[in-house]
Amino acid sequence: MQTPYYLIDKARLLPNMEKIAWLREQSGAKSLLALKCFATWSVFDFMSQYMDGTTSSSLYEVRLGREKFGKETHAYSVAYADHEIDEVLSHSDKIIFNTIGQLHRFEGQSAGHTRGLRVNPGVSTSDFDLADPARPFSRLGEHDPERIAEVADKITGFMFHNNCENADFERFDAMLSLIEQRFGFLIRGMEWISLGGGIHFTGEGYPLDRLADRLKRFADTNGVQVYLEPGEAAITQAATLEVSVLDTLHNGKNLAIVDSSIEAHMLDLLIYRQQAKVSPDAGPHEWMVCGKSCLAGDIFGEFRFAEPLKAGDRLSIQDAAGYTMVKKNWFNGVKMPAIAVRELDGSVRQVRDFGYEEFAAALS
Repeated sequence: MQTPYYLIDKARLLPNMEKIAWLREQSGAKSLLALKCFATWSVFDFMSQYMDGTTSSSLYEVRLGREKFGKETHAYSVAYADHEIDEVLSHSDKIIFNTIGQLHRFEGQSAGHTRGLRVNPGVSTSDFDLADPARPFSRLGEHDPERIAEVADKITGFMFHNNCENADFERFDAMLSLIEQRFGFLIRGMEWISLGGGIHFTGEGYPLDRLADRLKRFADTNGVQVYLEPGEAAITQAATLEVSVLDTLHNGKNLAIVDSSIEAHMLDLLIYRQQAKVSPDAGPHEWMVCGKSCLAGDIFGEFRFAEPLKAGDRLSIQDAAGYTMVKKNWFNGVKMPAIAVRELDGSVRQVRDFGYEEFAAALS
C-alpha cells in the first residue's frame, strides 16, 4: 500500500479485548468504548464481541456509537445545544449531564430517559494541566455534594472521570476511596456509576485481579452497576502509522523528512510534547524524523537505526490508534493517511482512503 496509512492490527487489538472481557466477567463492571479516543468504526464489529457499548462526547459520537457499534449507548457532552438534545436522546440509552444547569434546562425533554450527572471529585491522576479535569476552575462536572443532593431524585447515576493514563492501581484505589468518603451517601442512592476512562488496566503487569476485586467490592457495597469507559486501554499498541522517507539532509543532526505530519496525523503527541515511538529503535545511526508540513516543530522525534536512512525507506510509528485518527486534520493540505486493517489471518485490507475531494469538502 502507498504510505501514509494507519494500520490497525487485530492480532494486537485482541489481547486488550480479552482483558476487558475477563475484567467484565470477574468484576461485573461493564466496559464502554470511549469514542473520543478511538472511533474507527471498521473494527467495531470485532470490538463489540468483547465490549458492552460506547460512550460519547457529542451528538455525532453518540449517533456513530448507536449506528456502527450498537449495544448500550451513553451520551455525555460538556454542554448540549437546544437544537441537538432531541437527537441525542433518540440515539442514547443513558444521557449524562455535565451540570445541574443542563439537567434543569432539558429536564422536560429528557423525562422518561435514564439520566445521570457528571461529578468532579476534585482529584485526578493527570500530570498535565491541559488534561486535568480537576484543575482549578474546572467546568467538568459538579463538585458540591449538597447541591448534587438537591437533584438526586432526577437522576439514577453518576459519572466520575478523574483518571488519566493511570497505570498505578494503588493510586486508583486511593482516589476511589476518597470518592466513596465524600460522595458515598449519594452513590448509595444511585443505580449505576461510571468510573470513566484513563485506567491503564490492559498494560503489561497491571494487577487485573486486584482491580476486579476492587470494582466488585465497590459495586456490592454501594448496590450499583459499575461502568468503565476505556479508550487508550482498549486500543493501546493496536495500530501503527506507516510512513516513507521522502528526503534526508544534515544540519547538525541527521534529518529525515517523511510523507506524514505529527501536527496533522498524531496531534496529541505535539500537544503534550511527547516523542513518537518507532520500532525498532536501535542501532548506531541516530536520526531526527520530521514531518513534511511547514511547521518548524513538526518533528516525530529522534531514533536509532541499524543503517542510515534514505529516500524510500519505510518507517513504522507505533501506538498510533488513540487520539490520532480522531484528531487528524488537513493542515497544509498534507494527504491524510488511509486506514487499513490487518485481519487475524495476516491479510491486510484498505478500508478507507482520502483524497483531494475530501480535502475540498472539508472546507467551502
